[in-house]
Amino acid sequence: MAARSPRLADTPLRRQLAGSATGRPTALDAFRQARRTFCAGERVDMQALARTLDIDRATVYRWVGSREQLLTEILWSLISRTIEKLRATESNGSAQADSGQSPAAAVITGTVRGVIANTGMQRFLEREGELALRLLTTKATDFEARLIALIGQLVNEEIAAGRLNAAVPAGDLPYVLVRIMESYIYLGLITGATPDPDGAARVINALLPIGN
Repeated sequence: MAARSPRLADTPLRRQLAGSATGRPTALDAFRQARRTFCAGERVDMQALARTLDIDRATVYRWVGSREQLLTEILWSLISRTIEKLRATESNGSAQADSGQSPAAAVITGTVRGVIANTGMQRFLEREGELALRLLTTKATDFEARLIALIGQLVNEEIAAGRLNAAVPAGDLPYVLVRIMESYIYLGLITGATPDPDGAARVINALLPIGN
């Protein structure tokens, strides 16, 4: 079951992140400064960002879109980079995976642990939990759709290579996995319990057994 990506307004930031813009990367300057602020556990504020860059706020909005668009790009850059690093580690055969854990399960459980341990992410969830859930888990943005697509790419490659033998149909598996990730990462917002990476690992390992 695949989520459909909503049509979002194009921005200079999106074009520069895709490598299709030319000239001085002013939108990237704003993005990188905002990401540093986020990772430090501080609130991303558009007026403060404009002041730091010595530009007017209207220019910041023109470059990166709304604050919600900017936060979505920051969040996506962090989780996609985490997944890429874990996949590279797995492909090099140097991962410290649990005994019997498939490479796909190692990447996904590692991502869950990384998100839960990220200071900026946890401060964001504590401070703006409702906004976080809306940006990360609903069709208000394309974050979840992009994550499903990325997990789908991982799963399909592992199945094709014979390293994964999942009982759940491949077409449904990415959506199911992302929902499991969300359930355990955002456990504090959903039930008030402490986020549980070990619980996530048990379920993900069961869904992603090593191939024959």
